[in-house]
Amino acid sequence: MTEPESSSAADQTSQETFDSVFFSFFSVFSKSKECTFNAGKKSFHPSDDGYVRMFLRGRPVTMHIPDQQRESYSIDHKAALPDRKLKLQWVYGYRGRDCRSNLYLLPTGEIVYFNASVVVLYNTEEQQQRHYLGHNDDVKCLSVHPDMVTIATGQVAGNSKDGKLLAPHIRVWDSVSLNTLHVLGMGVCDRAVTCVAFSKSNGGTFLCAVDDANDHILSVWNWQKEKQLAEVKCSNDSVLAAVFHPMDANVIVTCGKSHINFWTMEGNTLTKRQGLFEKHEKPKYVLCVAFAENGDAITGDSSGNIYVWAKGGNRISQVVSGAHEGGIFSICVLKDGTMVSGGGKDRKVVLWDHDYRKQAEMEVGESFGPVRALAEGKPGELFVGTTKNAIIKTCNVLQGHTDELWGLDVHPSMEQFVTCSQDKQVHLWDTNSHQPLWSKTIDDPGRSAGFHPSGAVLAVGTMTGRWLVLDTDTRDLVSMHTDGNEIISNVKYSPDGNFLAVASHDNFVYIYAVTENGRKYSRVGKCTGHSSFVTHLDWSTDSQYLVTNSGDYEILFWEASSGKHVTNMDTVRNLEWATYTCTLAFSTFGIWPDGADGTDINAVCRSHDGSLLASADDFGKVHLFSFPCSQPRAPSHECSGHSSHVTNVAFLHDDSHLISTGGKDTSILQWVVA
Repeated sequence: MTEPESSSAADQTSQETFDSVFFSFFSVFSKSKECTFNAGKKSFHPSDDGYVRMFLRGRPVTMHIPDQQRESYSIDHKAALPDRKLKLQWVYGYRGRDCRSNLYLLPTGEIVYFNASVVVLYNTEEQQQRHYLGHNDDVKCLSVHPDMVTIATGQVAGNSKDGKLLAPHIRVWDSVSLNTLHVLGMGVCDRAVTCVAFSKSNGGTFLCAVDDANDHILSVWNWQKEKQLAEVKCSNDSVLAAVFHPMDANVIVTCGKSHINFWTMEGNTLTKRQGLFEKHEKPKYVLCVAFAENGDAITGDSSGNIYVWAKGGNRISQVVSGAHEGGIFSICVLKDGTMVSGGGKDRKVVLWDHDYRKQAEMEVGESFGPVRALAEGKPGELFVGTTKNAIIKTCNVLQGHTDELWGLDVHPSMEQFVTCSQDKQVHLWDTNSHQPLWSKTIDDPGRSAGFHPSGAVLAVGTMTGRWLVLDTDTRDLVSMHTDGNEIISNVKYSPDGNFLAVASHDNFVYIYAVTENGRKYSRVGKCTGHSSFVTHLDWSTDSQYLVTNSGDYEILFWEASSGKHVTNMDTVRNLEWATYTCTLAFSTFGIWPDGADGTDINAVCRSHDGSLLASADDFGKVHLFSFPCSQPRAPSHECSGHSSHVTNVAFLHDDSHLISTGGKDTSILQWVVA
C-alpha cells in the first residue's frame, strides 16, 4: 500500500519494517511449526481457543473462529468462486493533468480519451461509455488513424504481481470491435511511450512513437507488419509531441523543451533539421504543434506565442505574439481551416481566422483548470479537456479528481457516493447521471469519508488531523474538529448513528457521541493500544464494539462507549459486524494471495446482502470473492481498469454496482454487479 509522503516518521518506519510481509497458512498437522491452525476441538485443552493464525514476517496474526463455525470449519476446504461478476460500466474523469493530444471525436459520435489503464469511448448524447481494456498500466498517449476507426495507444512500464517489470508498449486496436490488432515496441521502448501518431498522406501506413528513455528515442513503424523502419535519438530534453506532416509521410515534427525538430525519413535513416528561432524569442517549451491547410506547421509555446513555420522549412514565417497569457497547451485546426488555441494560465479558448486574427474567445471556469486538449465536435461544437481532469462542452461533460484519491463511501439509501482526494475536492456523485451533484473545496487534502446512516450529513477526514462534517443537501459545513496532526485514515459512523469513530495515523481511534441527526459531536473516548497507524475499522451491528487493523497488522477490539480495549475473545468472537472493511479478519483473510506483501491489499468491502466480498490491490486489480472468505487463497474474479494501486472499493446500498478508486491514477470506476 503506497503511503502518502506526509505520514509521520513512525508511520514510515512501521511501513518499511513490514514492507516484505508474506503469507503462509498451515493446518495443525503441517510439518512447519511456524504457522498453525487450531480448530478448538475437544482434544485440545479446555482453555484452547479456536483460531486461524497467520504469521506475517514472524508476527502472528490470530483470527478467532465464531462458535457456530468451530466444529465444521476446516482450513483445507476449498472456497467457491462467486456466481456474479463485475463489468466495467463507467469511468469518471479524464487524464489531463500530465498528458496532451488525448481527446478526439470519432464518426460514431463518441469522444475517445483515456484515464488510468482504460481507453474510454464516450457517447455524450446517449450517455454511454465503451471501454478498451487491453492495457495493463497507465495509458499516456493516443492517436486516431485517418480511417477514424483504428486507434493506437501507448502505455508506461507496469509491474506484475510477482514484481516483474511489464514492458511499455503500443497497442493498435479497432474502435468498433475493441479487438487488439497489433502490439508494438515490446522490449524496445523504455520507461513509457509518451507520444504516438499515425501518418496521414500515405493512408496511415506508418506509426511514429517517442519513449521516455534518457535519449527519448523516436521510432517509426509499419504497424500492420509490426516492423520497425527507423529509430533515432530524439532529444536529451523532454519531448511533448511528435506528429507526421499531413502532406508528406516521410516528414515528422517533434517538439518539447527548448526545441522543435523537423525529421526526414529516407530508408531506415532519420535526419534532423532544428527549428531556428533566429530573432524571435526562444521559448522554454514548445508545447504543441498542428498543421494549417497549406501545410504550414503551427506551434504554441510556454511564452504564450504562436509561431507559424512555412511548409518544407525550419524557419518562422509568421508570429502571433502574446496570443495567450502563459503557455499554449493545445492548437486545433478546424474543418473550415480556422484555428482554436487553448491557454494554460489564462484558461482561454481563442478562435483565429485563416490569417491568425482573433475572432472570439471564451474562458474555462476556474474549477475546471487550464486547457489541456481541444477536439472539434459537430459544427459549432468544441470539446475541451482540462488539467483538472475534466472534459467540457457547453456544460460539464466529465469531471474527476487531480491528486491521490483514497476517500470513498456510498449513500445509505440512494444511488450516490462521495469521494475526497488530496486535491482538496469533495465530490458527491450521482451514479445514474455520472455527474457530481455538488463539489466542495476544503482547506486540507482529503483522505477518508463516511455517511451518517440517515444520509443527512457526511464526515470527511483529512491528511492533517482535521475532520469535518458536511450537510449532504447543501454541502454547508456542519462541524469541524481536529484530533492530532496525522492522517485521518478512516471516519465511520456506528449503525445507529450515535457514534463516530475517527481513526488516525497517530495510532489512536477517537470516539465521538453524535446527536441532533449528525449535527452535534462530543468526544467520549480514545482507543489507545495500537503500536502503529490505524488502517481500517468496522462497527458491530449493535453499535457497541469496534474492530480495527493497523499498519503492523494487529487486530484489536474496543468498547465503543468508553474506548476501552477488549482482550477477552469470548466477548467479541461471535459479534456480527455491520461492515467488513478490515483486510485482516477471519471472514476476509482468504483475499490474500500466495507471496503477498502485507501492504498489497489496500481495501476490502462486503456486499450488503452478505454474499460477495470485493478487494482493491496494489496491482491495478479489483477482485470479487464469495463471502465469507475464510479459506486460504480463495478464488476470485479479477477485473482490470485501474493502474498502480487501487485504494478503495464500496458496494452501492442495493449491491447493484461497485465503486472503486485509484490512488495515483486518481480515477473512479463504476462496475455493474451481475
